[in-house]
Amino acid sequence: METIVQVKGLCKQYKNIKAVDKVHLSLQRGDIYGFLGQNGAGKTTTIRMMMGLIQPSSGSVELFGERVRPGRNQIFGKVGSVIEYPGFYSNLTAVENLDIHRRMMGMKGNEALEEALHTVGLWEARNRRAAQFSLGMKQRLGIARAILHRPELLILDEPTNGLDPMGIKEIRLLIQELAQKRKITILISSHILSEVEQLATKVGIIHGGVMLEETSMLRLKEKNRQYIGLQVDQPEKARELLIDNMHIQDCRLEEAGWLRVYDVGEHAGEMNRFLNREGILVHSLSSIKDSLEDYFVNLIEGGKVIV
Repeated sequence: METIVQVKGLCKQYKNIKAVDKVHLSLQRGDIYGFLGQNGAGKTTTIRMMMGLIQPSSGSVELFGERVRPGRNQIFGKVGSVIEYPGFYSNLTAVENLDIHRRMMGMKGNEALEEALHTVGLWEARNRRAAQFSLGMKQRLGIARAILHRPELLILDEPTNGLDPMGIKEIRLLIQELAQKRKITILISSHILSEVEQLATKVGIIHGGVMLEETSMLRLKEKNRQYIGLQVDQPEKARELLIDNMHIQDCRLEEAGWLRVYDVGEHAGEMNRFLNREGILVHSLSSIKDSLEDYFVNLIEGGKVIV
């Protein structure tokens, strides 16, 4: 399968602050890639380096097999993007704003402009001034501008940020349509896992400028970890005993005083009997499965890189 984006060892340092640290990621043709991380995790800085807007301290970016270098790159003719909030001339209409971009791109005729407005569902509002648009409509107009030249790769930085549930749904359906009908490869950055979960075929999770994990969404769902929830009378002692004697590597003491024990497999009964022999009273033992949200939070809190 053709590799559309290849990022290797990407770093960006501002004086003593390392905003992005050795990030690797890749997109294959047809991917919808969810670039996940909390605000300030390094998502936008990584995207700006991918788009040639800022110079990396080290590392490389290849788009369609060509190295992104400082200055103008012809390869960006195949790329559309909406980075942070899209800006428009507020006193001009949607059509007029897009027409300025069309002329700047050296495009002739209005066919692509009309097609873009129809695609994002703004044809009926084409003669309204941008100042009259809601935030969701402005996001859709930003996407219309980004797809005006019919790109093969679309990069959207937090496209649902600040939108109400209806606006989020509209953007989600639009992204799905662009991927399915136009066959555009798409990268979406977001801090909301539930939104990415409904869209992405592949996920990269970044925290503190470091890529913690990159995997397919299918594999991520399969990796939802099953654990044993233990209510015991001496949780700290029980945790020590399990780690030292049953070789359990991931046993977490929760704030509420219960234990979250991973990778027990079929040995839950044996664990229960062991704790009883050691004088630990087990009040309850239950098998629980993490949600994707739990997995995301646990991965970030642990800060552990998974290759």
